[in-house]
Amino acid sequence: MRVILKPNHQQASIWTAHYIANKIKSFAPTSERPFVLGLPTGSTPLEIYAQWIKMYKNGELSFANVITFNMDEYVGLDAQHPQSYHHFMFENLFNHIDIKKENIHILNGVAADLEQECENYEKAIKDCGGIHVFLGGIGEDGHIAFNEPFSSLTSRTRIKTLTSDTIKVNSRFFDNDINKVPHQALTVGVGTLMDAQEVLILASGAKKAKAVYHGIEEPISHKWTISALQNHRHGIIVCDEDAASKLEPETIKYFKDIEK
Repeated sequence: MRVILKPNHQQASIWTAHYIANKIKSFAPTSERPFVLGLPTGSTPLEIYAQWIKMYKNGELSFANVITFNMDEYVGLDAQHPQSYHHFMFENLFNHIDIKKENIHILNGVAADLEQECENYEKAIKDCGGIHVFLGGIGEDGHIAFNEPFSSLTSRTRIKTLTSDTIKVNSRFFDNDINKVPHQALTVGVGTLMDAQEVLILASGAKKAKAVYHGIEEPISHKWTISALQNHRHGIIVCDEDAASKLEPETIKYFKDIEK
């Protein structure tokens, strides 16, 4: 595991944006050999997406031969709903870059058969040859996507019932009304994430410090989904000083030393 330590969220986001952009450019994707990228929603990736849009507009980065798979979507929200992850991705990234619509994959929360939708999503990832880099954030309880505590670490894309804590946290996007928040979501599994060639998790703020601590220093446990990254051959956690505040000084010293 690599741990990248930056002073603040903006610098952590800029590092992450350039790291993945360089991966895409060095891969030199073509229509026959596309780069496959996993993406999250929420506040965590917004600065990363802003950086990519800037790079695209400056002629530094193209998404013409990039295929994307998003982590999750709420059950019951169609693509036009302002709080759907479809809407989020087009508003904050896809409408501003040169990605082809047919290369965008987001789970359909209003599919007639939700279980089949999940199976089809796994197949689509496999048919693309797998994901090269999966970008994600983490929740305060260490969840990745909607893989909340006690999710199986070998889980695949599936329907997930959300905890009351997750519903409460997400209510800020629904007029602070928990009754408006869907109680279920479709989400890639921990096993789906771990299949990616690289998994890069961005964590910012003191509220994420406990999750970062469990993800890096404590044993692997399905209580802390983030800890599964310890078993990944190319796992990276990028965090700011607040998110790293519960790590031992020796841990911080070690990771800073090897990144010199």
